[in-house]
This record gives sequence, structure tokens and C-alpha cells, in this order.
Amino acid sequence: MTDKQIAVKVDHVSKFFKLPTEATNSLRTAMVNRFKGIKGYKEQHVLNDISFEVEKGDFFGILGRNGSGKSTLLKIISEIYVPEKGSVTIDGKLVSFIELGVGFNPELTGRENVYMNGAMLGFSTAEINAMYDDIVDFAELHDFMNQKLKNYSSGMQVRLAFSVAIKAQGDILILDEVLAVGDEAFQRKCNDYFQERKKSGKTTILVTHDMGAVKKYCNKAVLIENGLVKAIGSPENVANQYSFDNTAPLQHGEEATGDGQASSDEQVLVENFQLQLLSSNKLRPQDPIQFQIDFDVREDIQTYIALSLTDIDRNIWIYNDNSMNQLMTGAGHKRVHYTCSLPTVNDLKMKLEVTVRDAEGQMLAFSDATQTPLIFINRDDIDLDDKSAMDSASGLIQRNGTWSITD
Repeated sequence: MTDKQIAVKVDHVSKFFKLPTEATNSLRTAMVNRFKGIKGYKEQHVLNDISFEVEKGDFFGILGRNGSGKSTLLKIISEIYVPEKGSVTIDGKLVSFIELGVGFNPELTGRENVYMNGAMLGFSTAEINAMYDDIVDFAELHDFMNQKLKNYSSGMQVRLAFSVAIKAQGDILILDEVLAVGDEAFQRKCNDYFQERKKSGKTTILVTHDMGAVKKYCNKAVLIENGLVKAIGSPENVANQYSFDNTAPLQHGEEATGDGQASSDEQVLVENFQLQLLSSNKLRPQDPIQFQIDFDVREDIQTYIALSLTDIDRNIWIYNDNSMNQLMTGAGHKRVHYTCSLPTVNDLKMKLEVTVRDAEGQMLAFSDATQTPLIFINRDDIDLDDKSAMDSASGLIQRNGTWSITD
């Protein structure tokens, strides 16, 4: 058994900032305060004993609310900040894209900015020469590289800065909240790049609020809350925990367990959530999909079930439903059966995700990664010699059109 190769190791990292509590207008006042033991500032702890490892080839997601400490963590990994405690070990050349346009000079041309920014990232002139054409091609700014950056539109500046970061041939790429840059066409281009990067096995660390992006690109993720690691593991589990925290904020004394429900003697409303697939996980389009949910409600409230079937390869919802028109009332054990079918689809690989919600739509429990069944739908009615049928079967929906051709 070979040892795993670690690209980034975050080892018991802590960080705080000093916030002034009173104005100090003179050296004399500062000296007197120091003699009296008056600090004049308070320590705001942003990160507390953070530890995790990113293996080589990981597409690693970092989730967290605003102010949770995730951007500070990235700046420590990028060696912009120094931690008060702990250490970060990097194996490979690191390229960070934490803030748009950092290191760009509006008085220099686009070309000059590429070389200057590349040098700041630690690349030699020869290395920048080798990647220059790829950067310009991705940014689609061939006719503007000899113009000063101050004459660029904001969108052009974003495209150039982003292109430098992702096309710089480093071993580890760090991206902070950048999936919304540029127009729709450029975002599609970025999506294609991330898909290629994921397949290539290059190491990437992504900070985002986009849970869909975490599930789509990442193979591992961590949730940071109040400077602590709240959850770590599969993207689905971490993203679901993040969604739960944001739709049903924890109350005083409450603690998330990471198993799809919150835990506290006074605040938990739903517990013992279980999802069981009753039908086979290998089906034809016309076959029924059947499953059962069991859970216990601890208080006299109304609840309902919401579900989704997501195509894993395309990362899109195929099917959604809920039981809002049949609210369950009161405390006690609940059991729900559900049946559906997707008779018009082609081959699919889907995951089933189920949540329990209250009458206002707040999520009370969800199926975590260990309870998320995979369902495979395969057609058995396609003639392998029918090239037209084989080609059309690559789409999401079965074809139902007719041709009228005048030759």
C-alpha cells in the first residue's frame, strides 16, 4: 500500500487580528497604556486549530458563510498571512487567485501585466513565454494586449486576470469566489476548463458559496464555521450540511452532527431519519422507482417530504417532487412511500436526495452521502446497428420526432 501524496497540509492553524478598542493619538498615551497593562485592542480569533489535508489531484472545496474565516485560511495557504499557531506545508508551485486584479497595473499594457503578474506568481520569463498564447486565447483579447489596462472594460480586466490565474502552469491552483466572473459565454468557457482540470488530476482548492459547483467539481470538501471545521468529507455531505445550516440556523446549545440532522435535547425536531430504496437501483425507463422514508417528529408540527433526482454526469435536476399538499401533522413516527417513473429518458446515472421540511419550507433533516442511493437507468430497446438511434440516445430525453425530407 503506497502512502498518499499530500499537496497541501494545514496543521493546527490558528489566526487572530488585533482590533483597536480606543484611539491612541500620541506616543506618550501609548507608552502609559502599555505601562498600565492596557492593551488598547482586543483579539478577534478568525481561525481556531484548523487541520486538514489536500491530496495531489484533489479538487477540494471550502464552504462557509461570510465571515467564517475561509478567505483568511486561503490567504494563509497562499502565504499572504502568517498564522499565530500551526503551519501550512505546500508541495509544488502554488498559483492563487484570491481577489480580481490584484497585482495588475492600469498604466501598463495587457501584455506587460501578464508578464508582471506571472513574475509575481514566481514564474520565469521563459515560463511566461510558454504560457502567454494560452492566456491570451482563453481571455479572447488578442486585439487589445498592447493597450493599457486602464482602457479595458471591467469585463475585459476580469477575463485577463482570471485567464492568467488558471492558465499559469502551477501544481496547485487556489480560487476564491470566482465562478461568477465574466459574462455567460465566458462562464461556460470556465466551466469547460474546470471539467478538464478535474479530469487531468491537477490539484485545485475552490472557495465558493455555490453548492452546485462543489458537488459538480469537487471530490472532497470542508465546511468552516466561526473559525472551526464544522464538517469534512464528501462534497454532498458537506454541501447538505451547509444548506441545512443556512435554511435552519442552529439555536443556542445546538450542535450539528453531520448525519443529516441537528442534535440538541431541546431543539431537534426530527430524528432517526432513514431512506430505503425499495426498487432495484438498475432500471429501465418504464420501471417504477420506489423508496421509503422513516423518521420521528418530536413536537406537534406539520412536516412534508421534498425529493430530487439529479443526473450525476450533467449535474442537473431531472425530477423534483414534494408532499406539500399532504402535510403530516403531529409528533411521532412517520413512514412515507413514494413511487415514480421516468419513461421518456435515455440512459441516466442519478442520485436520490430527500429532505424533511416543516410547513414553512425550513429543512429539518436530509439524506447524507451514506444514505444517497444511486439509480441507473438503461434502455434495452435500442438496436446497436441503428446509428441514428444510438446517436440520439446520448441526449437526456428519448427522441419522438419525425423526418420529412425532400431530396
